[in-house]
Amino acid sequence: MTATPPVQNALFGDADAPVPAGAPEDQIAPTDGQTGPLAAPIADRATSGPKRSRKGASVQPAAPAPEWQALADQLPPTLRLGTSSWHFPGWAGLVWNAEYAEATLSKQGLAAYAKHPLLGSVSLDRAFYRPLTASQYARYAAQVPPGFRFVVKAPALVCDALVRAEDGRGMAPNPAFLNTDLALQEFIQPALEGLGDKVGALVFQISPLPRALLADVPALIDRIGALLAALPPLAPTAPDGVIALEVRDAAFLAPAHAPLLARALRAARQASGNPVTYCLGLHAKMPPIEDQLPLLRALWPGPLVCRWNLHRRHGAYGYETAKAQYEPFDRLVDPDLETRQHLARVIAGTTGAGQRAYVTINNKAEGSAPLSVLELARAVDAPMHPDRDAGVER
Repeated sequence: MTATPPVQNALFGDADAPVPAGAPEDQIAPTDGQTGPLAAPIADRATSGPKRSRKGASVQPAAPAPEWQALADQLPPTLRLGTSSWHFPGWAGLVWNAEYAEATLSKQGLAAYAKHPLLGSVSLDRAFYRPLTASQYARYAAQVPPGFRFVVKAPALVCDALVRAEDGRGMAPNPAFLNTDLALQEFIQPALEGLGDKVGALVFQISPLPRALLADVPALIDRIGALLAALPPLAPTAPDGVIALEVRDAAFLAPAHAPLLARALRAARQASGNPVTYCLGLHAKMPPIEDQLPLLRALWPGPLVCRWNLHRRHGAYGYETAKAQYEPFDRLVDPDLETRQHLARVIAGTTGAGQRAYVTINNKAEGSAPLSVLELARAVDAPMHPDRDAGVER
C-alpha cells in the first residue's frame, strides 16, 4: 500500500443575475419555518454610511481598505476566493462605492466586483437555472482581469433528476438527467468557448434526489462517474480548470457509498485527464465540513472546490429564513468560526502542496459574503504571519 503523503495529514487534520422567480436551488422544498436567536451583529464595514448612487451612474468599486490589499498580496497564488453572484445593494462600502439598484448591479456590477483585492472569483449561479450561451459567458469574461476565475454551475437540465414547478416541487422525472451529450452541448462547450482560460471550477451540483433514486446509490454513482469520465480535457483551453461534483444528499457520504464515490471520481480523473474532485458543499442538508473531509482525503492529491452556502442553524430548507434575517447582507450576523477554521486549514494544506483552491461563499453562510471572504482570508493568512495579527485593526 502506498504511504500517505505527509501533507495529506496536515491538510485534513485529525478529523450574476438575480435568482428567477420560484424556489432557489438551495431550497428545493418549502422552508420549515425554523427560527432562532439572532446573534449580535459584527460591525466590520469598510466604510461607514455609503451614499446612494446617482440614477444612471456606472457602478464603481469601494475604496479598498489597506488590509484588503495586504491580505491579497499574502494569500497563496493558487487560491481564488469569491461570492455567490454579485447583485446585492447592501454591499455598498464593502464592494461598491455607493448603493446601486439590484438590476444595475446585475448588469454592470461584475467589473467593479472584480476590482476588489480579495475577490478573485465568483460563482455564476444563474447558469444553474438556464444554460448560458458562449457569447453570454464571453461578456462576463470581458469584464474581469486576466487572473480572475469563474466557478460555474452546470444547468439543472442535466443535474436535477426532476422537472420542477416554480415553487421547487418535483412534477415528473427529468429524461435529460446526467445526459452526457447535453452536458457537453449546454455547459462544457459554451463555458470553455466563452470563458476560455478564465474557467476555474465547473461544478455539477446534483439536486436533492427522490427516494426512488436514492434506493440505489451505487447505480447513481456509476452514472455520475460515466458522465464525468466522458468530459473533454479542459487544459488546452483552461489550464486552471477543474471539474467538481457537489451533492445534496448525505447518502452519498454513507460508509457504504463514500468509497464507491471516491473510486468513481478517481476513475473519471484518469479517463478524462481532468482534475476531478468532490466539491465541499457546506449546506444544512449535508454533514458538517469535518464529516465531508474524509472523501477529499481519499482523493488526495487534488484541487479544492468549496461552496459555502447556508448556515446550519437554519435547517435543511432554511434558505428563505436566512435571507430574511441577513438582508441587506452588510454584516456578519451568525459567524461560523468552526467551519471557517476547518476551511482555512484545508485551504492552507491544499495550496501549500501547489494545488488549486476555489472557494465561494453565499450571503446565507454568515450574513455577508464579502465579510465572510475577508474573515476567511484572515484565517488563512494568520498561521503564515502570526506576528502581524496583533497589529491588525478589526
